Amino acid sequence: MAKTEQGNGVSREELTEDGKRADPEVNGGGVIPGETPVDKYGFTGGAQQTSGDAEQIPPEVLRQREVKWLEMLNSWDKWMAKKHKKVKERCQKGIPPSLRGRAWLYLTGGKVKREQNQGKFQELDSLPGDPKWVDIIERDLHRQFPFHEMFAARGGHGQQDLFRVLKAYTLHRPEEGYCQAQAPIAAVLLMHMPAEDAFWVLVQICEKYLPGYYSTGLEAIQLDGEILYALLRRVSPVAHRHLKKHKLEPILYMTEWFMCAFSRTLPWASVLRVWDMFLCEGVKILFRVGLVLLKCMLGSQEKLKACQGLYETMELLRAIQPQYMQEGFLVHEVIELLVSEKDIEKEHLAQLRRWKETRGDLHCKSPPRMHGAKAIMAADPPSRQDLRQRPTIIVQSPLNSKTDGEGEDDTKESKMNKEEKQKTILPSPQEVINPYPPPSDPSPPLKHMTVHASKESLSSVEHDTYL
Repeated sequence: MAKTEQGNGVSREELTEDGKRADPEVNGGGVIPGETPVDKYGFTGGAQQTSGDAEQIPPEVLRQREVKWLEMLNSWDKWMAKKHKKVKERCQKGIPPSLRGRAWLYLTGGKVKREQNQGKFQELDSLPGDPKWVDIIERDLHRQFPFHEMFAARGGHGQQDLFRVLKAYTLHRPEEGYCQAQAPIAAVLLMHMPAEDAFWVLVQICEKYLPGYYSTGLEAIQLDGEILYALLRRVSPVAHRHLKKHKLEPILYMTEWFMCAFSRTLPWASVLRVWDMFLCEGVKILFRVGLVLLKCMLGSQEKLKACQGLYETMELLRAIQPQYMQEGFLVHEVIELLVSEKDIEKEHLAQLRRWKETRGDLHCKSPPRMHGAKAIMAADPPSRQDLRQRPTIIVQSPLNSKTDGEGEDDTKESKMNKEEKQKTILPSPQEVINPYPPPSDPSPPLKHMTVHASKESLSSVEHDTYL
């Protein structure tokens, strides 16, 4: 049985032509509606370690958070300009699942890009695409979260929309083309928003949050690997000395972490919380997560007894202990770790100088990195029209008291006009180096796959999937 991925101690088997797993011992394989249990995230069989690791939020607390997020989204520019700290705190607490897609669209500036480029995605979607990239993308589709109900069926609406988004990006940035690490990023986005929105958020991640990550040569990710290694010296000298002793280059263990924004590493509840913070605060969150994991796994002499060599250390980092990836623990450690944008930029300049001294100039010139939502909005201030939501739906808030532990934090908010707080606007939806090589017997490309939007696909016009 050919393996396509190995992560978190869970093997991901090759899918057959009908989208089922080639494993006769597991319910005949694949996601079969009505037969295989699906968790609240859409995964089957706990394939993404989703059972028991997620924090349970009382319904009344969740509802209150939804109301607060709806208020923010209705006056996004004002909140980002005057109350960005509060936005950041709410992202750290976790964006309500019903509004996560909407919030990610706003945080990244994808909403503004979409409004400023009306019809652009539809134009790119209608073009055939470069055959070279089309072929590679088609071969990668079945490898993205094959245990998720949206992507399990070969040629299903999830895979179709994933193809559309990735192909559109190769046409949007032909000089960059397609990198296989973009596929899981796009797949996570499609789990939360329509294809057009996912495309623009992908554009923002590639161009603003992680510029240069997906260019040939992986120079940007190599630079960030050296930055991570340098920061580790301060965060965990023991771990740093161990990696240095065994000459374990950062690119060997952090490439997939950063390029896929931990979507193929962490349990799903933790992935979503990390993304909430990452899309708000920028790449420093990825650095913090990486530093926390390295410190937890290699941060003491006692822990290092089990890995006396390079091979043993790599195996340890490929199988991070579950307690260190658990949602509550990881988020707390990430928030508490004092690594700022200034720390990253200071080290970035130092590593750039070192790179030029040893290797010469960079081959790929990337735009400056934007550290989070506030920096992106400041660089390209949106108009009220760009942020306008439609259609407008008024919902009455039944909440008159605070139940989510935000009493002290929200003292100032309680002074807002009560009548205004009861009215909330509901948003409307709207040649590459592969760090993880494909199996030796990849499935053939989907030559006959329909690549147009299926009737089941999410539409920002016809379906509101956010609440």
